Amino acid sequence: MSDRHADNRVLPATRWVAIAIVPFLVVAAALLFGFPDRTGELFAWPIAVPLSAFLLASAYVGGIRFFVGVARARRWHHVKHGFPAVVVFAGALLVATLLHLDRFSQNLSFVVWMALYLTTPFAVAILAVAQNPRDPRTPDSVDAAIPGRWRYGLAAIGGAAFVFGAIVFVAPGFAMSFWAWPLTPLTAQVTGAVLSLTGVVNAGLLWDDRWSAFRTLFQAQLLSLVAIAVSVIARRDDLLWDRPMTVAFLVLVAGALVVYAVFTLRCEAIARRAAASLALR
Repeated sequence: MSDRHADNRVLPATRWVAIAIVPFLVVAAALLFGFPDRTGELFAWPIAVPLSAFLLASAYVGGIRFFVGVARARRWHHVKHGFPAVVVFAGALLVATLLHLDRFSQNLSFVVWMALYLTTPFAVAILAVAQNPRDPRTPDSVDAAIPGRWRYGLAAIGGAAFVFGAIVFVAPGFAMSFWAWPLTPLTAQVTGAVLSLTGVVNAGLLWDDRWSAFRTLFQAQLLSLVAIAVSVIARRDDLLWDRPMTVAFLVLVAGALVVYAVFTLRCEAIARRAAASLALR
């Protein structure tokens, strides 16, 4: 695509796919948060430990914020770095589903689940490929350049989360032996998929320093982290306190909340200073 097509436009197909996905995420999050003890009946498969249901619902909360942002985005680069993460996450859940079909309920929720995960990773990947050349790779008129120490630090944190999530996904039996709450092979792989999200999103920081390209994504990640923190408090009885991973998980969630919040506030402050400077010209 030539430079004249690098108009930063969000294509109508991209908006409509985002709009179509949001209601499914809302319903799934509501079912998992509201009825964790009835997942076998109401959701796609029975989840024995409610905290596993809450963890997946927390990822969906972040997804709701992201896809609402896609539907409302004025510029493609505002949301582009979230698309690879969706492809990896949805693709991992598709693989986990196909590996554990015997665990799923034969109900409407499972039909919807299969329809979504058989299509979403491929549709989102196609849209990302079609959209990507439209990014002119220039900042917004009022923007913030993310400091290098933050970019590389958060990329390293995300990389570690991705590697750890990949290990949990590939070796669910191993993860079951040390995780902070009881897992099954299926919920272990779902947990690995959730952990992968931040790694794929943060990888974009290695080559893109525009805060405008990450504002929506970090808002989504912060919402997801808050949901995870609340879930852990609400379902603290599900935790296995005799395992070292339990304390480590709690520390990591709390630390991530602080780091992401400070980073977001820092970048917003830089953007406000840029806006004030522009207004004085």
